[in-house]
Amino acid sequence: MHVNLHAILVANQIDLKVVKTLVDKKPEADSSFELFYGVNGRHEHFFNYGVVAFSGYTEDETRAVIERIQPALRDPVKVWIRDEFEILVEPGAQTSFGFSEVVAGKIDDTVIRIAMLNLAQSVALAQYHKVSEDLLTQIKVFTNQLERTGKLKISRNNMHRFLGRALNTQNNIAENIYIFGAPDVTWENEVLDKWHQGLIKHFDLKVRFSEIEFTLRSIENNLVVFREIIHQRESNLLEVVIIILILVEVFDLFITKIFNL
Repeated sequence: MHVNLHAILVANQIDLKVVKTLVDKKPEADSSFELFYGVNGRHEHFFNYGVVAFSGYTEDETRAVIERIQPALRDPVKVWIRDEFEILVEPGAQTSFGFSEVVAGKIDDTVIRIAMLNLAQSVALAQYHKVSEDLLTQIKVFTNQLERTGKLKISRNNMHRFLGRALNTQNNIAENIYIFGAPDVTWENEVLDKWHQGLIKHFDLKVRFSEIEFTLRSIENNLVVFREIIHQRESNLLEVVIIILILVEVFDLFITKIFNL
């Protein structure tokens, strides 16, 4: 038996309280960051960081659910980011993590929940990677400009915006990605913890997290240099203004003395 999971990032945030009013079912798991529903082998998993995961749903059914929860979406994305995952259930088999699928002797709703959680985090990391790469691309435009002309054409406000986006991405990762701390449901269940750790490796979550972290640090280091350049530029401008004011004062004094002679 094959169990197919897919997760889609549809917004930057999902209001789970609104989702609860739109889904006519009782959640099996309900917290500040997730809502998990399971009925007759079909599952829906909603995450507050904008990802929805499904099991047992066709593409049309998936789109219908996302359409139904539109009022709960905050800042919907124009292009969905998605990922898929498959669990092959073979009775009696030992759980093993392959390149494109996981083989398991048996699974239950809690295992599917953990699998959906990691799949959703994989999709979220894809979004964070895109944001960080976009920021790095913009930073490279300014560094190339600095190399060619010796001048930096970026305002203090734009630099602060870059820094704000980088810090927001870091904060979102810290709030939403359970790579270094296991979710509560795995704390007292050795089987679930093995699934969680195995899926972290399967999706390369730690490696991808480290890559994003390195990119954001690089961006931050560039912005520190930019800030120093802008500060020096503003200091030089201030010095020029002061010199001009002194010259004006001297010239005014000179003219006044001439007319007083």
